[in-house]
Amino acid sequence: MAQSIGEVMTHTTRTLETDATVQQAAQVMAEDDIGAVIVCRDGRVAGIVTDRDITVRATAQGKGTETTLGDVCSGDVVTLSPSDTVGDAVQIMREKAVRRVPVVEGDKPVGIVSIGDLAIERDARSALADISAAEGNT
Repeated sequence: MAQSIGEVMTHTTRTLETDATVQQAAQVMAEDDIGAVIVCRDGRVAGIVTDRDITVRATAQGKGTETTLGDVCSGDVVTLSPSDTVGDAVQIMREKAVRRVPVVEGDKPVGIVSIGDLAIERDARSALADISAAEGNT
């Protein structure tokens, strides 16, 4: 039987609303040692913002720390459910060229799965798995 996303995802994920600032997101990322925050609108997934998004879409463009996440997040976000398979996640990440996918039940975020999570599950001896396990990041 195929392994489910619910078995490999990171269950502790952080969310912020679209009107939160890039500074708030950066603070959350620093405090929790993570590279992405799920962006929500009224509690539903509206996007995802990564540390790279903050750098490229805000800082490099001369936008200030009060820039909202709604202005810099990736809004066309694909999601998975906990019952989807690891194979489904691999396919989505390849097709969409993304490294992280929010996991939702209904419309509510319940976790996130990263390329590192999948590397650890697929081949725990791979270089990416070693790096991902050592970092503890999603």
